[in-house]
Amino acid sequence: MTAIMAAKASSMWLTRFISYLTRCFHFYCFFVIFSVFLWSVSICNNFWQFLTMAQAMLIINPISGTAKKTGLDVKVEKAMSKAGYDLDVRFTTCRGDATRLASEAVDKGYDVVLAAGGDGTVNETAQALCGSEITFGIIPSGSGNGLARHIGIPVSVDAALDVVARGIVARCDYGTVNNLPFFCTFGVGFDAAVSHSFAKQSRRGLFTYLKSALTQYLRYQPDTYTISANGKILTERAFVVACCNASQYGNNAYIAPKASITDGLLDIIIIHQGSPIDTAMVGMDLFTGYIDSNTLIHSLRAPAAVIYRPNEGPAHIDGEPMILDDIMDIKCHRHGLNIFIPGDKEQFRPLVTPVRSLWRNIFSLR
Repeated sequence: MTAIMAAKASSMWLTRFISYLTRCFHFYCFFVIFSVFLWSVSICNNFWQFLTMAQAMLIINPISGTAKKTGLDVKVEKAMSKAGYDLDVRFTTCRGDATRLASEAVDKGYDVVLAAGGDGTVNETAQALCGSEITFGIIPSGSGNGLARHIGIPVSVDAALDVVARGIVARCDYGTVNNLPFFCTFGVGFDAAVSHSFAKQSRRGLFTYLKSALTQYLRYQPDTYTISANGKILTERAFVVACCNASQYGNNAYIAPKASITDGLLDIIIIHQGSPIDTAMVGMDLFTGYIDSNTLIHSLRAPAAVIYRPNEGPAHIDGEPMILDDIMDIKCHRHGLNIFIPGDKEQFRPLVTPVRSLWRNIFSLR
């Protein structure tokens, strides 16, 4: 009897133990299956994010400006990945490369193209994007950074990338001269002569530019220009004729302080030659933002213009030197480029100081 009871107890214990093992096995199987499910969901989610990430191209001009660009591609790639972009990094090796690479981005349907360089790189890149749905971003890395400064994009790489990450986009204008695009300024006269001289220098930067300007001032002779705009014809012997989409040359040198990249108009600035002191005042007014009140300045606004001169000669487009014909057909193309901006207002940061008023009082020039 005792043996029978012991056998029953042993059988009951064994049954319970087997039941316990079965429940543990079921729980283990459930845990494994659930873990595999979560892992699969994570893999699928990552794969879906990869498939749906916006495509961006970064075009770097490694020799623009004075700052080294070591590690720039890695820094931009990290920031863009965090912002949801898959980044394709390219480097330019010669003039025209940025246009070719940006055109490739257009053909492949990229969402964003970034340019890390100066105004020349910005121009080459942006001209391939005009009329497309691609959004253009600037990482200022040049000597002047005129368009970036006009818009208010910081020269710090991290701060410039924050502008892209915020994703505020504006449709801006651009100009053309004989079908060649410009986004800041096009000019003939003294500024074109300086541009040609500056391009030949082995060093970049503001000091080198000012040195080129002084050298050219000592030898430059003004030319006669006929300007047809707004149904009127004007003939002037001019030191500079500048057609401005944006307000400045770069380095906060404001040639057209009231210019806007969204109004569908170009600001045409005519500077007459004056005495050395008058010219020095013009130079000061460039940096104080008061050039439009200088008596040597004549300005007008127009959606299009034609400039005539006796012969072909030097010109510059966004600071890049070139030779253009004696007849220059200029047009403003409204809202032709999508561009990342810091906010909803264009920037104006002249270096206004009391020196200007003191200078004027001493020499009684106004």
